Amino acid sequence: MIKKMSHSENDFDIPAKNCCRMVILGSTKVGKTAIVSRFLNGRFDEDQYTPTIEDFHRKLYSIKGDVYQLDILDTSGNHPFPAMRRLSILTGDVFILVFSLDNRDSFQEVQRLKQQIIETKSCLKNKTKENIDVPLVICGNKGDREFYREVQKEEIEQLVAGDEQCAYFEISAKRNTNVDQMFQTLFTMAKLPNEMSPDLHRKVSVQYCDMLRSKSLKNKNKKDNGDAYGIVAPFARRPSVHSDLMYIKEKAIGGQGKDKERCTIS
Repeated sequence: MIKKMSHSENDFDIPAKNCCRMVILGSTKVGKTAIVSRFLNGRFDEDQYTPTIEDFHRKLYSIKGDVYQLDILDTSGNHPFPAMRRLSILTGDVFILVFSLDNRDSFQEVQRLKQQIIETKSCLKNKTKENIDVPLVICGNKGDREFYREVQKEEIEQLVAGDEQCAYFEISAKRNTNVDQMFQTLFTMAKLPNEMSPDLHRKVSVQYCDMLRSKSLKNKNKKDNGDAYGIVAPFARRPSVHSDLMYIKEKAIGGQGKDKERCTIS
């Protein structure tokens, strides 16, 4: 959840509690980017595989009169810079860990990542004295390749057993199987509106940003019609490493009051 101390006239003035950073982690070639594409565009690209270094996306929502910001960090499966992966975990609010059902090594990587997230967040918790919950979904992708399955359900159930903040879904980004349900569950665990899921809001173009602004400035006493809209922000830029480090520093030492915090819009 990346926040700033002041805001300009171009900002939507979104409360910090309505801002969320989703971090997607997993080995190479497990379908992380395909899941993001399904979420943002409802598409599956079958073109030649291109390794992801790191992709950043932003989606803005108007839901029942409130505006929300979701930042999405699609990480590299190679993890060439361990410090950057740790920083991604520290600044993440919700996580999707992806493995391929036909690749046992990718499942073992998810096991390691889950443990790393717990340890990293626990370290931050000890500094902030906060009760930090980590909503996390584990995805067994490529369910359309059941014949080549290498990871059994019993093994996965052991990984998520007893963890109320962790859910498991077997999905197929290619066939769009269980993808929406997975996102709904993640947002529910994070206490965010499940209308943020792809199939529960109206998708509009960036030309409708003025509508989001009017929604954010509307009189809260006025009854809302309950409509939900989502806009993929074009040319969204990842907050700088310096901004992320400053956020962690502010969080560790207390920072300013939450009532003064706002999302970064860049």
